[in-house]
Amino acid sequence: MTENGNFKRRVRARAAKTGESYTTARMHVLPKSTNDAAPEARRLRLAVAQTTYADDPRDIDKLRQSGQEMRLLMRQAREAGARLVHFPEGATSSPNKRIMSEIGPREIGPSDWRRFEWAVLREELDSTRRLAHELGLWAVIGSVHPLTAPHRPHNSLYVVSDRGELVTRYDERLLSNTKISFMYTPGSIPVTFEVDGIRFGCSLGMECHYPEIFSEYERLDVHCVLFSTTGGSPANEPSFAAEAQGHAASNSYWVSFSILAHPGQADPASSGIVAPGGRWAAQCPAEGTAAISLADIDDNPGDLSRPWRRKARSGLYEPHRVAGDPRSDARDRF
Repeated sequence: MTENGNFKRRVRARAAKTGESYTTARMHVLPKSTNDAAPEARRLRLAVAQTTYADDPRDIDKLRQSGQEMRLLMRQAREAGARLVHFPEGATSSPNKRIMSEIGPREIGPSDWRRFEWAVLREELDSTRRLAHELGLWAVIGSVHPLTAPHRPHNSLYVVSDRGELVTRYDERLLSNTKISFMYTPGSIPVTFEVDGIRFGCSLGMECHYPEIFSEYERLDVHCVLFSTTGGSPANEPSFAAEAQGHAASNSYWVSFSILAHPGQADPASSGIVAPGGRWAAQCPAEGTAAISLADIDDNPGDLSRPWRRKARSGLYEPHRVAGDPRSDARDRF
């Protein structure tokens, strides 16, 4: 009993230190002879970023500064050994609904996207793409993606490979009332991609409020969901972070939570990485400043919770239910 208790304490200590699930930590603590047949974990160092909030896409200097800040954080991430860096929604620019409103700023109406300095944005994205190639670093970048006029743009995440190639794009699907009424065209599909054997899914904006987005990615066998947000109002920020933890725990995968930095805001939420058990494995400083934080994530090999939950959802319990038993049917007696 004493030896078993010591073993469990060692497993729990490793899980608390690394953010791994109990099952994954146990696999690493087991003696080598016992662990020989266990699958080898695939690992990747992930950097999550928080960048300075900028809401006026007419301001060329601010667009340039946003691009320079992203590239500075990319260099820091690569120096720290990261293979992928994850940026917030609107890391290039998060257009303010009042600035964009064609009848604003006092009233919110349809956005006038001619106000956006699209050429400058493209130059900054191209510079960022080239740096990804130079560094050998994957980058997931929150940006506005223009469509053919008169269609509104998408609110998107660009996925840039370590070769500097734009390999895919995720478009926010479940938009806020303002976004769908006045600003953006919704996306239509989930998006996954793979880096070093780790499979990622993408989510954006206010989609943290919708568990179906995250359960869909569980069915698509991702190991980590990259969720980017501006943070919204202060009242929403605590719920977003808590929901990210809940999605990681209920789906048994990693969640990277990337949020814009809001200087001067009381108790600002910070970017971070949540382990499959729901604990924060890494967090940026809660100071409202640009920063990165890193964690070594894995594919959670040997985890039993995901296959069991899939089995439980597939009709496992039906043969075990009883019908016509008065002790089961009557709910008004002890």
